[in-house]
Amino acid sequence: MSTQIAEADALPRPNYLNVKRSILSWLLTTDHKRIGILYLISITVFFLAGGLFAALIRIELLTPQADLVESDIYNRLFTLHGIIMIFFFLVPSIPAVLGNFLLPLMLGAKDLAFPRLNLLSWYLYWIGGVFAVVVLLQGGVDTGWTFYTPFSSFASNGNVVLAAAGGFVAGFSSILTGLNFIVTIHKMRAPGLTWFRLPLFVWAHYATSLIQVLATPVLGISLVLIMVERVWRVGIFDPTIGGDPVLFQHLFWFYSHPAVYIMILPGMGVVSEVITCFSRKRIFGYHMIAFSSLAIAILGFLVWGHHMFVSTQAMYTGIVFSILTMLVAIPSAIKVFNWTATLYKGQIYFEAPMLFVFGFLGLFTIGGLTGLFLGLLAADIHFHDTHFVVAHFHYVMVGGMVMAYLAGLHFWWPKMTGRMYNRQLAALAAILIFVGFNMTFFPQFILGALGMPRRYHVYNEEFQLLNVMSTAGAGVMGIGYLLPLIYMPLSLFVGKRAGANPWLAKGLEWTVPSPPTTYNFDHTPVVTEEPYAYDNRLHAAGMGQGE
Repeated sequence: MSTQIAEADALPRPNYLNVKRSILSWLLTTDHKRIGILYLISITVFFLAGGLFAALIRIELLTPQADLVESDIYNRLFTLHGIIMIFFFLVPSIPAVLGNFLLPLMLGAKDLAFPRLNLLSWYLYWIGGVFAVVVLLQGGVDTGWTFYTPFSSFASNGNVVLAAAGGFVAGFSSILTGLNFIVTIHKMRAPGLTWFRLPLFVWAHYATSLIQVLATPVLGISLVLIMVERVWRVGIFDPTIGGDPVLFQHLFWFYSHPAVYIMILPGMGVVSEVITCFSRKRIFGYHMIAFSSLAIAILGFLVWGHHMFVSTQAMYTGIVFSILTMLVAIPSAIKVFNWTATLYKGQIYFEAPMLFVFGFLGLFTIGGLTGLFLGLLAADIHFHDTHFVVAHFHYVMVGGMVMAYLAGLHFWWPKMTGRMYNRQLAALAAILIFVGFNMTFFPQFILGALGMPRRYHVYNEEFQLLNVMSTAGAGVMGIGYLLPLIYMPLSLFVGKRAGANPWLAKGLEWTVPSPPTTYNFDHTPVVTEEPYAYDNRLHAAGMGQGE
């Protein structure tokens, strides 16, 4: 590998980045790279909307009294925040954006197995999003993002049906994406690219796709049953007409706990790629990391009952789910230990993607360890429905998944656009997000331990100081999130040309021009070396400089 900056590619910019092309060519494209960029724009819009609701929630919680909104509006705020962030940002972000863009490149393929199905998945995503916008314009919904019955059974307006319909349609987008990835990984690998030469990013998306295909239909069925019950008054979940509200919790969490891994597994794949590149070492324990992804996907289906320790569940059933919850933590711990071992004695470069990964390691580890408290029956009875749960969930999903998403976006941005962003601003964004995140959510562990319930906007005065700290941290974190929205688009116009391999990284995606041509490879590549064949003695001081 050369120690100098990779030469910028002299080929003309590909069609998918030509802004003079008609909008219609984008809306009808089957190019996986264009579809990835369409998803990038789409989820950014929803992230901003969900972030606005989060800001309003934090402003309301500055004081113990209802100074900004009343209780009904507050219920709608946290419901819409949850629905938008989970179903329209966290679930699709890494698979739909980075997975779409990178999987064919990493596999040596010209596109995904079903290009038209890929485009359809984006349209279904937006159809579901339109339902969410309509619900917002009609006043929102106040059931919480979980659509728990009997809240969703007794709601007085019809927005529950519209919101459920939006989630149902968006679910098909997730299913089709997962199906497309599975077939592509099985059938379209380049010659020599055996299963144990696959990048760990591909392994993570393979495990994620299995969950998408197997678990998402359960959520779809649950939402359909809610709509059937509300429209035709069939007694399914509503106890006043013979239904069982706890049945919905079983169905919902059978999907939603595996869905946690739909959100976090792709991020773990990103972390594996970034750590090995910026430590200039082969990944430690490749096979264990690959198999741990599959283990997480399998065990994730067996732990839904730990969400129901206080929902009429038998004590002995709860013990079984508690033990299984402890087991599912083991594959995640294997990954963290192997990543740490990869860093040991590595030649570490503190580029922005690596800083985001360090943030991921710190925040995800805290989220995982606090999850053990919630997996224990006795502790969960105290912490259930308190701000401890809010903090734990955000440490895993936002501190983990979003940090990994930003790490991947910064790592592959030069490949996607052919341009380098401002590295100093990117490092500043990573630091602000990490500091702001801990200021925001660590106090909520204390609030939860002291007994402050979540989803209440009026609270005891003794909790105000920690809530003020949390809101101040949210402001710092918000600045960190806004910075990439400035310097990354700006890099398209003023950024240095990146060249084919600005990070001197391994993998087939780094052997093609930046940005890639329409069909990725002029000739089918042949893989002859093991994955992550780095030499940590190689000096790489010129990485990331661009032209």
